[in-house]
Amino acid sequence: MLCAKQGPKAGVGLATVVISFVFSTYYNVLMSWAIFYLFNSFGSTLPWQSCNNTWNVIQNCSSGFSGNATHLQSAGQQFFDNKLLEKTAGIEDSGGLRWELIGCLVAAWVIVYLCIFKGVRSTGKVVYFTAVFPYFILFALLINNVQLPGAVNGILFFVTPVWSKLFQIKVWLNAAAQVFNSVGIAFGTMVSMASYNKFNNNILRDTLIVSVTNSFTSILAGFVIFSAIGYMAHIHNLPVDNIATDGPGLVFVVYPEVIATMPVFQLWAPLFFFMLLCLGLDSQFANVEVAITFLKDEFGTKILQFVKREELLALVVCLLCFLLGLPHITKGGIYIFQLMDHYTAVVSLMFLAFFEVVAVCWIFGGSRISIMVKRMLGRSPNIYFRLCWLFLCPVMVLCILVSSIVLYTPVRYGKYKYPNWADSVGWAISLLSIIWIPLGAIHELYINKGSFYERLKASITPTLDLDVDNSPSKPNPQIAMLNSPL
Repeated sequence: MLCAKQGPKAGVGLATVVISFVFSTYYNVLMSWAIFYLFNSFGSTLPWQSCNNTWNVIQNCSSGFSGNATHLQSAGQQFFDNKLLEKTAGIEDSGGLRWELIGCLVAAWVIVYLCIFKGVRSTGKVVYFTAVFPYFILFALLINNVQLPGAVNGILFFVTPVWSKLFQIKVWLNAAAQVFNSVGIAFGTMVSMASYNKFNNNILRDTLIVSVTNSFTSILAGFVIFSAIGYMAHIHNLPVDNIATDGPGLVFVVYPEVIATMPVFQLWAPLFFFMLLCLGLDSQFANVEVAITFLKDEFGTKILQFVKREELLALVVCLLCFLLGLPHITKGGIYIFQLMDHYTAVVSLMFLAFFEVVAVCWIFGGSRISIMVKRMLGRSPNIYFRLCWLFLCPVMVLCILVSSIVLYTPVRYGKYKYPNWADSVGWAISLLSIIWIPLGAIHELYINKGSFYERLKASITPTLDLDVDNSPSKPNPQIAMLNSPL
């Protein structure tokens, strides 16, 4: 029960703030990895190019891809495991902090703070660069890659459907999780940023632009990645699917090795990791802004008595996120990172998305949404959107949620199987955000008066009066209140 009343302090509204904050604590670790690779990409040779380094295990190191030789590791994999992470045997062994990565994490958070400390005024200007510049690099990489031998095979592997896998529910679940993460569904970032829009902003147009741009970017990045993978498969005379992988390994192991074999790699390597940094910062800005906006809107006057300035509030949030991110840059931090990502970005997200849809589409109601959209845009939404709000979206999200529960598998990192206590910790991490949904419902039932039925009815009945003023030029002040985040 999100905000059956208008108060945003309970239910899914608060849950989205919590999940965005938790996500912020570990997502910037990826940016620290990108900075580490960026610093190591300036040189006559790339350090992940050969097995002649102090971190390599010569006995099982391969300067190329090992194919089916499972006892071998590529030089890129050993750079990632032994140099970047200094990976331990499991989550039980933290191994101490990686001091080089601490410096990179500090640099990542300094960049984030400098971009958000003035609020949306500074973030909006920075995003013009961080959102647009990666497209120049992607197109430059694509033009370069398609000229390489074997690139066509990689592209064909990317665009050719494997029909048998299209009938596997797990594939669709992974696709849904990817869309949820890339678009920001259920995180609260869209709501937080949209709260700064003008009342009559064309939200339908913006939604279409965001959706189409997101899909286009994913397809463009796929062509860039798989054209390079096809080239690598051609060099090592291996099938493309022997090289293609997913997760951090694709970005921080496979593609760096591909770049190392390209002509003029001294140019492409720094550009690629700088592009990663820009792309990651866009997501990080938005998630940190959710927490800051929530604190300002809910506790602004009380907090400003202590921190005095909004810039100091942003600094406190960034420092707290930095401290909570330190466990991820220990030598066993990759296991903690994978655990957090699995139970936050996959498990929790599906629950939150379902209850968000139920709260907005069924409790608040499609008719009220239609009235609000009409007042904002001057015209009623068409039948397609009303069907989505009333039926398609709730049913589809419910199917995704049920399927994710039925097909649930414990978290794994490569061949490493987590101990049972680690899975328990993962579920506790999920509950950090999910728990606010039942707590919000209990709170609403408690503060209402009457019998249980009367309390329940009052809890799921919106109190928003949409009949105060029907003039689009004079929006209902209660609707305007909904423009404040969450």
